[in-house]
Amino acid sequence: MRILITGGAGFIGSHLCDRYLAEGHEVIAMDNLSTGSVDNIAHLAGHERFEFIKHDVTKYIYVAGPLDAVLHLASLPSPVDYLNYPIQTLKVGALGTHNSLGLAMAKGAKFLLASTSEVYGDPLVHPQVETYWGNVNPIGLRGVYDESKRFAESLTMAYHRYHHVETRIVRIFNTYGPRMRSNDGRVVPNFVCQALRGEPLTVYGDGSRTRSFCYVDDLVAGIVRLMNTEVEGPVNLGNPQEMSIFNFAQKVIDVTGSSSEITFVHPEDARTRDDPKVRCPDTTKARKTLGWEAIVPLEEGLRRTADYFRQKLGLA
Repeated sequence: MRILITGGAGFIGSHLCDRYLAEGHEVIAMDNLSTGSVDNIAHLAGHERFEFIKHDVTKYIYVAGPLDAVLHLASLPSPVDYLNYPIQTLKVGALGTHNSLGLAMAKGAKFLLASTSEVYGDPLVHPQVETYWGNVNPIGLRGVYDESKRFAESLTMAYHRYHHVETRIVRIFNTYGPRMRSNDGRVVPNFVCQALRGEPLTVYGDGSRTRSFCYVDDLVAGIVRLMNTEVEGPVNLGNPQEMSIFNFAQKVIDVTGSSSEITFVHPEDARTRDDPKVRCPDTTKARKTLGWEAIVPLEEGLRRTADYFRQKLGLA
């Protein structure tokens, strides 16, 4: 197949490039490098079946030749990004999705939208199942990301129903691994880099908020299966093993062998007001329809991630 991956120089997008190239496909990575990095795809330079196009998907997308699939991963997914660039976040979710869907329709290609667990907001249903409509504050600071993805899902289904585009929607829960940015504000790079530097791990609130953590290789395997399977509607992909942020901080310290302590900070501002108190996927649909589940143990995934950040931080 000939596959376009928007956000292809990003964390998850670059791993998808690797996976599809390894399977023998031709891959085009498209990225404006606002949050992606050429470092993530530098090892693919010169590959005969790989092409990189620097482009902002909020503008009209042109790709010469046929396409079999368009995977739309372009996004500003970290709190640092969407709080600092709210308009751009909304534009890539709305205009970027519109342009990517238009390209898929013109090429007769399958389309996959990388959505997010954030469509559930601060959930009143736990764990979160695909039929739950969510609890989102549309005018809060976090709403620019949440609502951009909710709109993108609606647009994707509209193209599916009205234009008969073959579509897939994956709702991605907390995913981690090599090629994350050390300063993107998410809990895994925050904790791992603090632990490696011997700095205190900063836990917001009392540490009782929960998350679950899926290693990137597992997520990529699930996305590939979803693209190869006819599944109606969104599918949760994530690790259903839920844990508190405090316990996760302790796990990071143990895995890295760090002497860091845990420090509690209590921000009282609008940036954390709508932060979900719990987050855990119900992956029943993925297990039944895709035969998929997360298999990489947290300790192993954290070791691989810590090894990556040791290199990036010059601590190896």
